[in-house]
Amino acid sequence: MTLLSVPVPRWRLPLSETELTTDVLVCPLRAVERFRDLRPDEVADLFQATQRVGMVVEKHFQGTSLTFSMQDGPEAGQTVKHVHVHVLPRKAGDFHKNDSIYDELQKHDKEEEDSPTLWRSEEEMAAEASALRAYFQ
Repeated sequence: MTLLSVPVPRWRLPLSETELTTDVLVCPLRAVERFRDLRPDEVADLFQATQRVGMVVEKHFQGTSLTFSMQDGPEAGQTVKHVHVHVLPRKAGDFHKNDSIYDELQKHDKEEEDSPTLWRSEEEMAAEASALRAYFQ
């Protein structure tokens, strides 16, 4: 498999309507900036790993649905020059308007990276990553 699919929850996303408590990233091991540059086997691996991670995230966070997000290129909002898929657990009523999540994600990407309201502590991230990693062993 060409992917590193160990989930690493990075940040807490404070939103005006709710709070999503995790964002798990799935990305290829090979450094690839754009989705179009992935080889066919990497595309298959990426989405198979994303599906597997999604099942774990939904179960672990007692979600009932998932949002998958990928920004491919600067005009799409890509801020990290490495292909990756965001996996976010969802629950009924977590947003007044379902698609508001995309507006909030876009706002989040423009925030200061070192804002204490956005980043979890190293200990909190390590504990959650360890809990999620157990599902993959």
